[in-house]
Amino acid sequence: MGATHALWLLAVPVCALGVAALARRYALSTPLALVVAGLLVSLVPGVPEFRLDPEFVLFVFLPPLLFSAAWQSSYYDLRENRRPIGLLSVGLVLFTTLAVGYTAHLLVPDLPLAAALALGAIVAPPDAVAAVSVAQRLGLPRRVVTILVGESLFNDATALTAFRVALAAAVGAGFTLADGMGRFLFAAGVGAAVGLLLGPPLHWLRTRLNDPLVENSVVVVAPFAAYLTAEAVHASGVIAVVVSGLYLGHRFTESPAVSRLIGHSFWKVMVFLLESVVFLLIGLQLPSVLEGLSGYGWGSLTWWALAVFAVTVVARFVWVFTGYLPFRLTPAGRRRPRTLDWRAKVVVSWAGMRGVVSLAAAFAVPATVAGGAPFPGRDLIVFLTFTTVLGTLLVQGLTFPPLIRWLGVAAERERYEDSVAEAGAQHAAANAAMARLEELAADTGDMLDPTVVERLRAMAEHRQMRAWERLGGGTGPEGEEVPTAVYRRLRREMLAAERATLVRMRNERRIDDEVLQRMLHELDLEEAALNRD
Repeated sequence: MGATHALWLLAVPVCALGVAALARRYALSTPLALVVAGLLVSLVPGVPEFRLDPEFVLFVFLPPLLFSAAWQSSYYDLRENRRPIGLLSVGLVLFTTLAVGYTAHLLVPDLPLAAALALGAIVAPPDAVAAVSVAQRLGLPRRVVTILVGESLFNDATALTAFRVALAAAVGAGFTLADGMGRFLFAAGVGAAVGLLLGPPLHWLRTRLNDPLVENSVVVVAPFAAYLTAEAVHASGVIAVVVSGLYLGHRFTESPAVSRLIGHSFWKVMVFLLESVVFLLIGLQLPSVLEGLSGYGWGSLTWWALAVFAVTVVARFVWVFTGYLPFRLTPAGRRRPRTLDWRAKVVVSWAGMRGVVSLAAAFAVPATVAGGAPFPGRDLIVFLTFTTVLGTLLVQGLTFPPLIRWLGVAAERERYEDSVAEAGAQHAAANAAMARLEELAADTGDMLDPTVVERLRAMAEHRQMRAWERLGGGTGPEGEEVPTAVYRRLRREMLAAERATLVRMRNERRIDDEVLQRMLHELDLEEAALNRD
């Protein structure tokens, strides 16, 4: 690889981070800004073509993004909402595959049904990264966010399995409905088994390393180990990554505090970088998508693109509002009357933005079928996938925040209840801490310095009070600062003075950089605790 090519490769993450930083600064939709920037850059003369490598996306980008989402998800929330998540991640994907596939087969001349169903499977799975980021920022109810996150975790497995089945039929490898069902059950079951088999030994290993850096390195390797192991036995790497991520994330509370701090920061940076690059790459695919379309008229291409986009969006609305009906008619469904209201269903229906997994699958369509003949409509499938991904990101991405505000789907009551629950939990935890302190003081008797006990008791009482005072936003009934808010403000000023003194002493060569870094780390941990409040 020449230096010029290396510089262009470096330009991709640099440009992605720059655009993402501007979008965050001006409160814009980061995915949308990155896609538009990629489109504009791809039109600049002299910019090389960045062709998306399907294996690079599926083996490098997808595992850590899925693992991070699973690692931060609540196992209990996902379990409580397993039915709507299953209906979306399996039922909706298959329904969209059929709806888009048959529509494309009827509209596009000479497009075989198997190839059209492959297109349907490609555009079926939404990428909820953009939708969830907006949903969390705008305060959607937790159950809606959980359903969207759960759908995004599992729908790729269904779509990729359906895509492989349709692809096998299109290339003449032989295929029956029973074969497809068996392949799906095998991929899902074995993939979940791989994730469960890898989770416990990795957790056992990381809890015995007693080294935060090595422990988090094990966690970084985990998604790739799960994905590659599952794919090696022809199972679902997606399911393996999600299951292992859920297991390790659920047990992460058993890790030391420093390991959790490092892991949390690392995954935030990693996900931000990967997502920024991914969305920029989507926009940069425009030149490669337009190749090979000379045999089609732009009028027909526009009509087909609009039709596929519309069917993709409408199919999600139809399924969300009616797809629960067969389940509701069962005895189990009648015993569980908890459903989303119509406003939440509209939000879930509109949160169907597609992403890089769809594009990677489209580029993975082979150029030839059995006998060496060209794959029917491959360039058209890539084009229709690109327009659908772009359409959902632009249309739904631009309108999703105002739609949420217009519908008034917010979780104000839920956030208040969370704050009350947090204050109660902090009160109980502080009581337990003080009770343990009294036990230790009684056991040691006169050997324990009374000033130490008083200091620890004051710290516990401070933690107990600040959770309740947070309910008032840090102010009292007359608008004055509460004691804990005054404490945080003054302590931040003290920390700034300490930090400035340490830096000055380093500059005067009175202390070494290693000493400075160690002391700054202690101050940073304390300031992080203050900023949390």
